[in-house]
Amino acid sequence: MKSIYRMLFFFIALAVATGCKKTFEENFHNPNQAEHVPPNLLINGILYDMYEAPFSSTERWNQYTAANYFYYATNNYDWTGASLDYTTLKNVSKMEEEATRLGGEVAKPYLALAKFFKAYFFIKMSLKVGDLPMSDALKGFANLTPKYDTQKDIFKQSLTWLDQANTDLTALIAAGNKELKGDIYLKNDLLAWQKVVNTFRLRALIHLSSRVDDADLQVKQQFATILGNAAKYPVMESMADNLQFVYNESFNKYPNNKDNFGNDALRYNMAGTYLNTLSQLKDPRAYMVAEPARGIAEANGYALTDYRNFVGASTGEDQGVMLDKVQKGLYSLIGRYRYYSGYTAENTFIISYPELCFIKAEGINRGWVSGDAESWYKKGIQASIAFYGIHDGSNTVTFLKKDGKLGEFETYTVNFTFESDYYAQTAVKYDGNTAKGLTQILTQKYLAYFRNSGFEAYYQYRRTGVPAFQVGPGTGNSQRIPKRFQYPNIERTTNGENLNQALMRQYNGVDDINLAPWIVK
Repeated sequence: MKSIYRMLFFFIALAVATGCKKTFEENFHNPNQAEHVPPNLLINGILYDMYEAPFSSTERWNQYTAANYFYYATNNYDWTGASLDYTTLKNVSKMEEEATRLGGEVAKPYLALAKFFKAYFFIKMSLKVGDLPMSDALKGFANLTPKYDTQKDIFKQSLTWLDQANTDLTALIAAGNKELKGDIYLKNDLLAWQKVVNTFRLRALIHLSSRVDDADLQVKQQFATILGNAAKYPVMESMADNLQFVYNESFNKYPNNKDNFGNDALRYNMAGTYLNTLSQLKDPRAYMVAEPARGIAEANGYALTDYRNFVGASTGEDQGVMLDKVQKGLYSLIGRYRYYSGYTAENTFIISYPELCFIKAEGINRGWVSGDAESWYKKGIQASIAFYGIHDGSNTVTFLKKDGKLGEFETYTVNFTFESDYYAQTAVKYDGNTAKGLTQILTQKYLAYFRNSGFEAYYQYRRTGVPAFQVGPGTGNSQRIPKRFQYPNIERTTNGENLNQALMRQYNGVDDINLAPWIVK
């Protein structure tokens, strides 16, 4: 009898143990949590992370607008740790993993675009700080202290990825692959993406203009190869090819909109680096993006549409002085009809056709490739002007009424002809492939970057000195424009040894924002 009880106990214990094991496994693998994420869901978030909103500190550092009220923001350049995109890059790696798991034709477009995304975000980060972990990054627990790759190697590898992405996309398009899903920008069109990839590659090469003689990078040769073979390397051909963020009234509203009119519309005014250039060139874009300084118009008896009324403040001006002048109507506010009367304002470019036109013009001016620089220069200007709805003939411009409330606007008619009114001006008409001609190209490129393309306007200034950024007590940093951001503080505590080596290699061991990274030395 005891033997029977012992056997019965054994089987009960085994059953309990087996049940406990099963319960543990069931709890460990949460049935309500997906073990895999489809690549089309991952790409959606990656694409959103490419978007950089206007009406930000970046916009003020690009010297397009200025804050006149200390409580809300400043205009200083006392830069600290850069925000980096490693979380997004981890999602790119996960997208590659999930696409590879699915395999076949489904995987291929995601794997091709992953190369573009890696190039895009590593270049974006490196432009901020210099050297960065790249080859050892994104390995998770396998390597918690990744070494730093040089900025040169980051660009070299990124340019290779971009070339590979173009090759992959060519094959996918030829095969009629339709497997891309989740694209919030280009409607899953692989040819449109191929144009973006090659246009971005040209942007990356222009960033390397100070390193054009580097034998490893072959900057001029790569630039000429892309533009010399349109069939193999298609690039953007019109505004329809723009990589851009589109706003709507339900969600993803434009950062300036009628909901925040009361808080923001008087706190930020136009910066002189941008608006004063427009007014000096009698550029009708001034009417669309800014309001006339009514104090100037009234004091001098100017018509409200006189370009002399469109005046921006120096970014370096003391904020108290700036606020006093704004209140006296001596500086132009941002165009409240365009930016505060609704919710959608205008699309925000990430990579755009006007930028491509100016990149081509610059490359020709520099002698990297043969061609007609003036033609591309004019196309860039015309595309940018048309973006604001300006056309040859009569144009309606709208300003908020003096002391008016939101919705109380007044309209005026201005006549504009591109060739005779605008381009005929000595300051605008292309001077040829000269130093002055290059300055004209860069100036117009800066004007076209307004409220678009993240830090690209600043990077152009850092690379070329065009346009001259304004400094003063309001910019901080001992009235200097910095050359870079510092590394994030977390690197000092989690990867300090490798960071210190990178700092010694680049900046004599000092994480100084006023020391130039390799790309512009």
